[in-house]
Amino acid sequence: MVIRTTQTPTDDQLAIVEAQIGRAPQGIQAITATDGQGTPLVLRMESIVNGKPFPTLYWLSSDRLKVVLSRIEASGVIKQLEARLQDDPDFLAAYWRSHEDYVAQRWHYMRDEHREQAEQHGYIDLFRQRGIGGIANWHQVRCLHTQYAHHLCGDNVIGQWLDAEYGVIDDLP
Repeated sequence: MVIRTTQTPTDDQLAIVEAQIGRAPQGIQAITATDGQGTPLVLRMESIVNGKPFPTLYWLSSDRLKVVLSRIEASGVIKQLEARLQDDPDFLAAYWRSHEDYVAQRWHYMRDEHREQAEQHGYIDLFRQRGIGGIANWHQVRCLHTQYAHHLCGDNVIGQWLDAEYGVIDDLP
């Protein structure tokens, strides 16, 4: 079960996230998805961390999901998905809408001071044109983890496909 949320992480949740990612987290804006037991699954990150663009808006923190998605990714699924993007115009259009949703959400959640920094440092195009996980070429798939994190918090056709084909969502309590 996935619970979409927007909550400031508690100290207990921050401790869980630190264990999940192996270090103290920096730049967390909110916890945006948890499992049925309240364990963080996805973090929404600040757009600029330590003065530099952070590569992704949604960060999959769940150990369980990272393992499942790594196994799927290792099986060569990304090449299969990229071939489908070339052969299926409807799938490609849905994928582009996923990127557009991601870009819009990233801009929406960006704090005013980060928008000002982005303008001062020439990052506006990066934030307006880079899609899920910071990808520039929207005909390619990068990292199922970032796709799935976005799926749990937005509209992502790759995440929907992963649930339909592999039942990824079924691995959660």
